[in-house]
Amino acid sequence: MTLVLDASVFFSEMPVEGPAWTTPSVVGELGDLHAKCRFEALSATVLAVREPREEDQVRVEAAAVRTGDAGVLSATDRDILALALELSAVLVTDDFAVQNVAHRLGIETQSIQQRPARAIRWRYRCSGCGRYWREPGECRVCGAPIKRKLK
Repeated sequence: MTLVLDASVFFSEMPVEGPAWTTPSVVGELGDLHAKCRFEALSATVLAVREPREEDQVRVEAAAVRTGDAGVLSATDRDILALALELSAVLVTDDFAVQNVAHRLGIETQSIQQRPARAIRWRYRCSGCGRYWREPGECRVCGAPIKRKLK
């Protein structure tokens, strides 16, 4: 089983077996000594680093918009999703938004320490008048902030 690793794997003690991949943006997030050492140890045995394909990044962005998670996904989140999609790999992450988009794309996920996320679809609702909108921002009717909520 091929794995794509999110940064949270390097901060944990989760065992990693078999071929594993991550992206340069994940490596850039590894700030503490423990995570960097874990990255080096895994790189010497089962881990490789590469950028995802652009066409997979486009598919990830479209799926994130459909689930309502586009506003909360970082560039790194998008990269690991695109790489998992490209490699047909299991995505290892504790990030609920990443797991939600992965479900939409048919990417299998594995949690590290958190419970697995269930697939959800977000809606956007004005905090003032209660109207629903397609994206966050400011309500065109009353001017109040539009916030993300579960459907």
